[in-house]
Amino acid sequence: MLNLNFTPFPNLATERLILRQMNLEDAKGIFALRSSEEVNRFLDRSKAISIDEAMQFIYKINNGIDKNECVYWAITLKNDSLVIGTICYWNISKENDRAEIGYELHPSFQGKGIMQEAIVKVIDFGFEQMKLKTITAIPYADNYKSRKLIEKNNFKIDKTLQITYNEHDDLANMVIYSLTKNDIESQ
Repeated sequence: MLNLNFTPFPNLATERLILRQMNLEDAKGIFALRSSEEVNRFLDRSKAISIDEAMQFIYKINNGIDKNECVYWAITLKNDSLVIGTICYWNISKENDRAEIGYELHPSFQGKGIMQEAIVKVIDFGFEQMKLKTITAIPYADNYKSRKLIEKNNFKIDKTLQITYNEHDDLANMVIYSLTKNDIESQ
């Protein structure tokens, strides 16, 4: 069983990116993500209509981190503190040593390898630090960019998890993928 503790917050870095905890100064970047039609197209949420909503979201996420219910990174470029995306583990099942990965990236930064760089670091953190046995990803079936990203990172469609997942309202239009440490090591 997982024994999680996200205090102090696990900041991560890659060649171009800083993955860090969100704070209220990130409200503008979070609002830009959560109000984007293009980003929201493949996420099960309402479009944000105010900075206040972004601030409430930051409070909610940081409260979840404090309770070790999720870990949620703001993605920034190393030379700029503006949030351009997020990546997280949520729907954590401590009993099954499993967590779902989720991510979003502002359209201005898509197609530049940024999410690939972030996901590799976060997958490694999940297996090495959190001691996850399985990481799941559940994109919409027609979100081809997301599906390509996770398939590039060795996730495989997992029909056995279809029955156990009820965190999503629209599973009929989604595809459940999973990744284990063995999937990576066997490559």
